[in-house]
Formats: sequence, structure tokens, C-alpha cells
Amino acid sequence: MSTRGFTLTELAVVLAVTGLLLTSTLYTFSAQIDGRSRAETQRRLEEARELVLGFALVNGRLPCPGTASGDEAGGGAAPCASHYGGFLPARSLGFQPTDAAGFGLDAWGNRIRYAVSAAQWGVNPFARYTKQHAANDPAAAWSMTQSPPDLVVCSTAPAAPGAAACDAGASVTNQNTVVAIVFSTGKNGSPAGPNEARNLDGNALFVSGDFDDQLVWIPVGLLYGRLISAGVLP
Repeated sequence: MSTRGFTLTELAVVLAVTGLLLTSTLYTFSAQIDGRSRAETQRRLEEARELVLGFALVNGRLPCPGTASGDEAGGGAAPCASHYGGFLPARSLGFQPTDAAGFGLDAWGNRIRYAVSAAQWGVNPFARYTKQHAANDPAAAWSMTQSPPDLVVCSTAPAAPGAAACDAGASVTNQNTVVAIVFSTGKNGSPAGPNEARNLDGNALFVSGDFDDQLVWIPVGLLYGRLISAGVLP
């Protein structure tokens, strides 16, 4: 009795099926890793947002972005060195993990970015809200009604290059809402299209949508609420 082996055609089919199964398994595994990395990055961004708020409670102002290192560049009596094009000042905030220069990192090892409203929010504006300062300077211009006039978040990049406002129907926030933005450039770590490019062009317009970058932001109402709860505002 003879034993029949596989024909070349049968072997080819088996190899093809095995290849498809392996490819599917690898794709699923890769997708799971990416999903976990996005979730971890989101957690780090939210933690960074809380540290920014905590900094404001202790120091009476928002931190300035870092530029050359993970320390804030400017702040206090000095203007921020870069309001829209800098990084999370992780070393100043006590954020972890960081790289050797003190910059905060997302789950892909890319430096976390940070932007703050340019309207004096990093230069002691909250000191004018305290009871002591109000007694010393009752004519202080800042008040609970002060709103940031510059930062805005859109769902897609404006059609016009360099536009400072969202296209019609694309506004996620308005330009009197956001005092600070913390974001990750995602897995690719660099612009891969017009939406991502707008997040790194150094101006006050940012984009949050269904693409690689991940953004969280601090609305002015949230900031005021934390200041009131902590007794910084009367």
C-alpha cells in the first residue's frame, strides 16, 4: 500500500492559509499594542493637565512651555519664551516619565507638547485675584470675567493656510475658552497631514480629530473652578 503525499498545489494552499492566519494574528497584536499605547498616552496627558492646574494653584499662574529643556522658559515676571510652540515643562511640574533633558514623554517615547494662552496667563495674572492683592490694587484689570482670547481647537485644519480661526462648522472650542493645551504627536511623532501640521506650526490654532495626535485642554471655567475650590479666588 502506497502513501500519498501533498501535491505542490496543496502545499501552496496550506502555506497561503498559514500566512493569512499569521498576518491576521500579527495585525491584531499590533492593534492591541497601539490601543494600549493610546490609552496610556491619554492617561499621561490627563495627568499632565492636573499637574498644570496644580501648578496654577500653588504659583498663581499657569506654567510656561519648556523650550530647551523640561524646565519652563519664562514665567513669573517674565513672558513665556514660546506660548504655542513649546513642550510640557515636565521637570518644573514633577511629571514622569521624562527623557534626559527633562521633557515629558508619551507612551511612544515622543515629547509631550504644551501651549498656553499668550494673554499674560503665564505672568502672574492670578495674583490679581487674591484677597490681599485686591486690597492693595482694587483697580486691577483682571477679574473673574477675564477670558483667553487666542487659543482655539478645531475638528479639522482650516482650508486657508495660516488661518487663525476654524472653518464654519469645525469649531471644537471658541477663542475665549481655552487657557492651555497639552498634546501628543502620536505614534508617528511628526506631521503626517494638514491636521497634524497645524498642531506644530507655532500659532494659536490647534486641531483635535480622528487622526494620530491626542489633545486635552483646560477650559477657563475649569481653571476658575479649581481656584475657587482651593480658596485662591474669594
